[in-house]
Amino acid sequence: MSLVLDSSATLAWIYAEEVTASIRQVFATLQSSGAWVPSHWALEVANVLEMGVRRKRHDTIFRDATLADLALLPLNLDPETPRQAWSVTLQLAERHRLTLYDAAYLELALRIRLPLATLDRELTLAAHAEGIAVLGQG
Repeated sequence: MSLVLDSSATLAWIYAEEVTASIRQVFATLQSSGAWVPSHWALEVANVLEMGVRRKRHDTIFRDATLADLALLPLNLDPETPRQAWSVTLQLAERHRLTLYDAAYLELALRIRLPLATLDRELTLAAHAEGIAVLGQG
């Protein structure tokens, strides 16, 4: 079974102090079955890593090595994310009071009928309201 991976679950896997058994399970599933991400996922993850460099949480060597490791994951980049942004994604954001970035993960999970891996509380509540299974918590 594949899944939709959001940036919060990705970043929890990246930072050792944030890894949980549930996140390890998400990434075991990802390694065996792949995952889907909306087109902005790479920007979100890279931005957090760059902010970590600026805030001295880690150095550029860690950032670059992490991005190289992430590039090796079996991820499918969703080509429909931009086409959905001003319609279904916007409606989901409005209905659940999410950012459009977070609503894009929800829209993707709904459209391709896969569980969503997230640690984001509001996104989790919205996914449950829409009948989407959530992975990564606990």
